[in-house]
Amino acid sequence: MEIPVEYPLDSDGFLRRECPSCTEEFKWHNGPTDARPADAVDPHAYTCPLCGEQAAHDQWFTQAQVQYGQEVAMFYATDAINHEMKKAFRGSKNIKFTPGKNTQPAPTPLIEPDDMLIIESPCHPWEPVKLPQERVDSGPVFCLVCGESFSA
Repeated sequence: MEIPVEYPLDSDGFLRRECPSCTEEFKWHNGPTDARPADAVDPHAYTCPLCGEQAAHDQWFTQAQVQYGQEVAMFYATDAINHEMKKAFRGSKNIKFTPGKNTQPAPTPLIEPDDMLIIESPCHPWEPVKLPQERVDSGPVFCLVCGESFSA
């Protein structure tokens, strides 16, 4: 069973992410930007723009996104299980299955505020990130693609 889970973007098309190493939050652009070169290749891992540590593409969910994904899965799984059980016992003389009402509350969608500043690295400007203001002011940051440090 595949259950699609959509995460909100901010008004500039950025998705909130959480570094699995430092647990700080930032945002990266969802999908390619218009400035992306046709021959650009996605890296095998991304670099946290705040601490410089690398992690695989699927390791950057925020705690709120993980919780929301689990809530969505439980909401839809309950209905799917009831439906399959009803189908499995249809026509059975010895077992009667009456599905219960789904008591799982519908998950409250996440909301993405416009709360960070867009930063472009000098080496890969087509992969912008958004960082908290206080972090931009406090020191070097790292390119999401190659990990090079630079001043924002």
